Amino acid sequence: MRPGRIAPTLLAATVAICFALPAHAFCGFFVSSAGGDLFASATHVLLLRDGQRTVLSMQNAYQGPPEDFAMVVPVPVVLKKEDVHTLPRSIFDRLEQLTAPRLVEYWEQDPCAGDADEQNKEGGTGTRAKGEAGSMGNPDARYGVKVEAEFVVGEYEIVVLSADDSMGLEAWLHDNRYAVPTGAEPYLRPYVTGGSKFFVAKVDVAKVRFEDGRAMLSPLRFAYDSDAFALPIRLGLVSSPGTQDLVVELLGRRTRYEVANYPNVFVPTNLDVADGVRERFGSFYAALFDLTLARHPRAVVTEYAWSSRSCDPCPVPALQPDEVKLLGAPDGDGWVLTRLHARTAKDASTEDLVFRPAPPVVGGREDSDGEGHPRVEPTLEPNGQNAFQARYVIRHPWQGPIACDEPELGVWGPPPGGGWPSVSPARGLAFVTRGGVALPSLLVDDVPQLDLQGAATTPHRPWRLALRLWLLETEHWTEVGLALGVACVAFLVARDRRVAPGTGGPS
Repeated sequence: MRPGRIAPTLLAATVAICFALPAHAFCGFFVSSAGGDLFASATHVLLLRDGQRTVLSMQNAYQGPPEDFAMVVPVPVVLKKEDVHTLPRSIFDRLEQLTAPRLVEYWEQDPCAGDADEQNKEGGTGTRAKGEAGSMGNPDARYGVKVEAEFVVGEYEIVVLSADDSMGLEAWLHDNRYAVPTGAEPYLRPYVTGGSKFFVAKVDVAKVRFEDGRAMLSPLRFAYDSDAFALPIRLGLVSSPGTQDLVVELLGRRTRYEVANYPNVFVPTNLDVADGVRERFGSFYAALFDLTLARHPRAVVTEYAWSSRSCDPCPVPALQPDEVKLLGAPDGDGWVLTRLHARTAKDASTEDLVFRPAPPVVGGREDSDGEGHPRVEPTLEPNGQNAFQARYVIRHPWQGPIACDEPELGVWGPPPGGGWPSVSPARGLAFVTRGGVALPSLLVDDVPQLDLQGAATTPHRPWRLALRLWLLETEHWTEVGLALGVACVAFLVARDRRVAPGTGGPS
């Protein structure tokens, strides 16, 4: 892998992804060999923490010209093949759906069906020899760059470099046709002076699928030991189009995590919403999220905290033990999955995210009172377990006939004909259309923490059914009789006034 062989064939875009180091941290930038723009508008990261061990798995959404790609990552040591793994993209798809804000629809059950049954809710590695010849296999006097190791993992051809000088490293990248963003050298400098190595991964574009100009690369997983539990995000803003969505999933052994150096806020949850939210749930939630950040500037929003083995309701099945192990856990049980969501601005003063353990919390659930009626839990409360989610509900009142004298109202469940209540996660929130959403018109409930008054209503029952239910439920029959008597007297008086004496009235 000589420089002369890489340059004409790679024409690569380079991105440095986040990797936490004991003394300092680094997060990535995009560069393009063609000099074009290549932006990172969304980042999805999972961090597993077990004692001093951190396992970082990362998936970026890339957008740019469809050339070959590569990554450049500062690492604390020379990584070996066994330290680096690719993950199936499906694991991040599962994580996104499992922890994303969810829209659920409930239908009022037949009021004459008797006691409702309690509803069960759930919700390629290869190797090649180290280079032995050429300028990349030995220290380069001009650059001070040396190849320390080479191997193949999945679609990635990986080279681990050492560098004696940050300017030399930047020059090496430039001379090998990597268009490093202006001002990158000062960001590289602390890692070079700190003795970091540089993980460079070339990607074969023939093995990569593109969607809407974004390369769907396999996630990479790294493992390292460190006293600090942090995620660097600052350098990633070099390639930001202005704002950047960052979703961080954290797996902790019986532990929920929050940030230690930013405000923490929980997104409003357990809200009843209008039927129209179904067609624009992503935009609805983005508006609610953006307003939450407007009320709490610089905050990191908790959207989910739950045992990795359960959920309620579940857009997809909960994580299986082998999936938790795939993400770096030594075992598959006893883990709490937390989802934090932040938006970073390119021109804002930004610190790396530092995490700390947080007490368990519950919110966003709806249980039965034992007779089938919903018992909506408080929006947020401390608890001995973690069971918090961003949950929004469309309700469909019973519209059919009522053929009994003592109907049981307010029992919610699946749609008529059976099945499970519909659960839809809000996915791809970084790319949904923003603006044009009037939140009050879509909210049935008020949201005091955001100073919002809900103006939407749930679907009405047919008026005849509503009247019958009112008559069946009311206990004030004296008042009903009096009201009917007054109505009859008013009708007779009005009729008599319309028919004057001697003008053709009844004989």
